[in-house]
Amino acid sequence: MTVSAVSSATTATTTSSSSSTSSNSTLTSSDFLTLLVSELQNQNPLDATSTTDLVNQLTSYANFTSQQSINSNLSSLASSFSSLVTLNSVNYIGHTVEAKSDTATLSNGAATYGYSLSSTASDVSISISDSSGNVVYTGTGTGNSGSNSFTWDGKDSSGNQLSDGGQYTISVTATDTAGNSVLNYTTVSGTVTGIDTSTSTPSLTVNGVAVSAANILGVTS
Repeated sequence: MTVSAVSSATTATTTSSSSSTSSNSTLTSSDFLTLLVSELQNQNPLDATSTTDLVNQLTSYANFTSQQSINSNLSSLASSFSSLVTLNSVNYIGHTVEAKSDTATLSNGAATYGYSLSSTASDVSISISDSSGNVVYTGTGTGNSGSNSFTWDGKDSSGNQLSDGGQYTISVTATDTAGNSVLNYTTVSGTVTGIDTSTSTPSLTVNGVAVSAANILGVTS
């Protein structure tokens, strides 16, 4: 014969706790203890929870509480770090920087880019695309090992001068004599005019283009 001891009061408490937990969508320490006590009160006396299971549940509770504390501390640390990055980024305003990026704004009829090669390239092809992805210029570049620069005169492949203010993206293909790519990254240079903190990672406005503060390679002036 099976004996079941169920307390209506406890059942009501458990139901209320479950409803509250569901509405809050967060399990608090009090919720956990309520559920644990309810389980002990409503268990089958002929098949009670073993000591091992009870210890495991208590351990889970301890880990749960610790994890809550860790998550809270990490959130606070992340917020402080973001504020620190923002404060450090302010120091760049007004300075000319070099950063890893592939987009520049056409200004005074020209846009200057840079690119780094891991070794000497035998063939370097360059293409410039507008903000819609349309290729407006193709040409060649230098293949020196290390830093190289390329200044585009703002003219398309037909020789038409494009208007200032547009953002244009460079694409560089650099290969050695064996046909292996030797391109490390592309860069842009410009004056930092502002900071955008609307995302989790603050970005700098360099000549009208957003550049991650983490991609700054150096300050040139």
